[in-house]
Amino acid sequence: MKEANKTFSVGTLAFRAECNIETVRYYENENLMPPPPRTTGGHRQYSKDHLKRLYFIRRCRELGFPIEQVRQMLRIIDEPSHTCEEVKDLARLQILVVQEKLDDLNRLKEALGEMFSQCSGGGYTIEHCPIIQALYRDSC
Repeated sequence: MKEANKTFSVGTLAFRAECNIETVRYYENENLMPPPPRTTGGHRQYSKDHLKRLYFIRRCRELGFPIEQVRQMLRIIDEPSHTCEEVKDLARLQILVVQEKLDDLNRLKEALGEMFSQCSGGGYTIEHCPIIQALYRDSC
């Protein structure tokens, strides 16, 4: 059988895409993956196109795209009347989200660094530890 026409089980699909079977099922339930044809015995038969789509979805998710934006990109792919500019707009939005997260992480790093610099270590008991005190103070 030619590689292009080869079909495989959900387990093989998941293995080749380096994810769990539950991940495949989740994307199917979210209608991100098209339903595969079934054998006469009712077993799903996935193709290379399913694998390619699953790779795409997983890569989008690794880059932090929310499910709805992945859905939009897949719609753009599935409906050829769309343009690359639409994908670029979605990527631009994701860049802004990532930048906001980086800014938040930098603020977190600064706050932790400030607490860390206030503590000389071994000389304090736990009840007088500046880090513990700062965590209590910041939580009230």
